[in-house]
Order: sequence, then structure tokens, then C-alpha cells
Amino acid sequence: PPPPVYGGWYIRGHIGMSNQRFKGLDSSLYDNPAIIEYGWHDRGGFDSAPIYGGGVGYKFNDYLRGDLTVEWRGKSDFDALDWVTTQLSTTTNDFRAKKSELLLLANAYADVGNFQGVTPYVGVGIGASRNTISSFRDINIINGGGGYAGTAHKWNLAWALHAGLGIEVTDRTTIDLGYSFVSLGDARTGQFFNDDPLFDIPNDGFQFNDIYSHDLKLGVRYSLN
Repeated sequence: PPPPVYGGWYIRGHIGMSNQRFKGLDSSLYDNPAIIEYGWHDRGGFDSAPIYGGGVGYKFNDYLRGDLTVEWRGKSDFDALDWVTTQLSTTTNDFRAKKSELLLLANAYADVGNFQGVTPYVGVGIGASRNTISSFRDINIINGGGGYAGTAHKWNLAWALHAGLGIEVTDRTTIDLGYSFVSLGDARTGQFFNDDPLFDIPNDGFQFNDIYSHDLKLGVRYSLN
């Protein structure tokens, strides 16, 4: 019989949902000497958002493959609630925003055997994420005030851990059921402005620290060989 053929190019596409977390909201506004102390009623969180991605890859043998992917991660709603105490009063700020990302990754995978057409895999990825914060709004519920910040983008180093199952449908087509842990870095707003310009003070906006996500994805890989 002819020897087995190894290697070959493939294209891929996937859709999915994000499940995002982060490690806190910071701003130079909290350094205002008029603030005695501040804290959080709700440190904030992101809603799930859709994921759309695609890429091109190469299968080196039955156990090793790699690909380059581009992923658009749709807008996720954010909300948080702080409290701030000054010499005059204690107020709250209800923060609302939207976040999205453009994620570029180079990935390597190890396919762990083939069990009647089902191939488990694990993988790693590294690349860059362009994180965007838009529609940032602050509502001061107690005092009836508020403010806003402009849209801003920030590029970050990104990395990912992958695991999943490849299910062979035909000789060329594989359904990919995948999970990824993705570290996306930081994100930030533009400068923050009070609705009443009389209360504006210099600041660098708000920063979202150490964003990460647990992603579930459904994809298709199609061999070009």
C-alpha cells in the first residue's frame, strides 16, 4: 500500500461566546486629595459577547499542527458601582461601558490520538489584542450628576491555552468543539469629562486591568490537500 501522507494546509472558521473577567478598574481620579476614601459596591463585570474568527493552518503530521487566526470579539456590556467619601458627602458612581477586541494569535496544537474519528487536542497561542472601550458613562445616582469618556484603543500582548475535540465528518472536513482561556491584557478609556465642565479635573481616564476570558467555540477545519 502507498505510504501515509502527512502534512497539509487547512483553513478554519469558528463562532463562539466569551465569558470575561478582569482584575479591577483604576483611575487617577481616585487620587483627588478631596477624596477621603473609596470602595466598591460592585467591582464590575462583563456580559457574554459573540466571537467570530477564522484562519489558515498547516498540519505537520498526525500529532502536530499550527495556525494563524484572526478573531473579532463583539461588544460586551460592562457595569460597576463604587462609593466615594469626601469631606462633604458620600456618593456613588454607576459606571457603564462596552468592550470589544480584535485578537491575532499564532497557535500550536498537539492532537492526542484518533478515537474512531474523534481527536482530542491541546494547544497554546501567542499574539496581540487590540482592546476597545466605548460608550463609557458614569451616573452619580445620589447627587444627580454624571460624566463620560471617549472611545479608546489599546494594543496588548495576548496569549491563550486551548483544548477541544476534532470530529471528522469527511476526509477533508473536521468539526472543532473548543475551549480557550485567553489573556487579553489591559484596556482603557479616553479622558473622563464631567457633565458639568466646572467639575472637570485633569485625568487619564479609567483603566481595566488584566482582562481574561473563558471562551467556548464551535468551528470547522477544511483540509486543502
